[in-house]
Amino acid sequence: MVSEVANRINESPTMKVSALAKKMKAEGEKVINLSVGEPDFPTPDNIKQAAKKAIDENQTKYTINAGTVELRKAIAAKLKKDNNLDYDIKNIIVSNGAKHSVFNCILATVNKGEEVIIPAPYWVSYPDMVGIANGTSIIIDTKEENGFKVTPEELENAITPRTKALILCNPSNPTGSAYSKEELEKVAEVCLKHNFYIISDEIYEKLIYGDFKFVSFPSLNEELKKRTLLVNGLSKAYSMTGWRVGYAAGSEEVIQGINKIQSHTTSNAASISQAASLEALCGSQDAVEEMRKEFQKRRDYFYNELTSIDGISCYKPEGAFYLFPNVSAYFTKSNGEKNIKDSMDFAMYILSDAKIAAVPGSAFGAEGFVRFSYATSMENLKDAAARLKESLKKLK
Repeated sequence: MVSEVANRINESPTMKVSALAKKMKAEGEKVINLSVGEPDFPTPDNIKQAAKKAIDENQTKYTINAGTVELRKAIAAKLKKDNNLDYDIKNIIVSNGAKHSVFNCILATVNKGEEVIIPAPYWVSYPDMVGIANGTSIIIDTKEENGFKVTPEELENAITPRTKALILCNPSNPTGSAYSKEELEKVAEVCLKHNFYIISDEIYEKLIYGDFKFVSFPSLNEELKKRTLLVNGLSKAYSMTGWRVGYAAGSEEVIQGINKIQSHTTSNAASISQAASLEALCGSQDAVEEMRKEFQKRRDYFYNELTSIDGISCYKPEGAFYLFPNVSAYFTKSNGEKNIKDSMDFAMYILSDAKIAAVPGSAFGAEGFVRFSYATSMENLKDAAARLKESLKKLK
């Protein structure tokens, strides 16, 4: 008989949809997978070469639990250069991906019965992570007209004496929306007034488009920095999803708590992956900019295609590589065989009819929407747009 925790949590819906799409592909179906949250580009060559060099030099043993000194120094230098943040390496810990970093932050701060505020749409794993820590998720339903960003008033209304933390994903998965400096300052005022932790998930920081300027939450002021646990990683910006390297930066007290937890769970991140990450942070950044520019082209193209479809509205995101269109106009429609009642029905319909994999908005706490990832080739996006338009015409 499995544990109460195992029974309480859910399988990741994004992984579930992706697995179904891969199964269909293996069976010969020509599926376009727009459900996966990872860059389609290869890891840049200089990073791969650094990993090979590390193997040849036998850097294949355990490292310090918190990560190599060299990598943590490089992370500290990156945070200073990019975000104007000063952290000593004792305030930084390297983990097995940013997902692991977020989970560690929750485990190190949340006690049984304490509340964690999570704006929806949220990344699918946040509520289950809080549940594993025996905390309670307090969901704020943000609005499409506000760019899916939590307002100070919405945040204030969600706070209780049991509030322990706010999870802020900026730029957001699944919406791609990002907070301006002014928007962050207003949220920060509420956070400081009530004195709780903020877990700031900034994994999509480098994927920002147009004239938008990214601002790291703890960089707003020193008092806020003391209450913020900054999470970032190498997976999205450097196309290193499989290398599994993320990191957290924050107060020495919490980072040491995370260090203890990690020492009894995973121990250090893979030594070869850490060597590759050191090169990613210290080497040429040209590939990052090339990928960002290509993602912006794809965003613009697929956004224009989606919003040209009757009945679909979509917020134009400032970052990440997702579009989160409102498809609720199709919820009363049918193709004669399949009735569309919700976002899961919509996602299953376009998967079966158009062979397009997308994730239902319900997975992110936002019924009425679906998430499309444009982390795929322009050729695939053009094909997907044509298929989607043809498929939706069949719904009456």
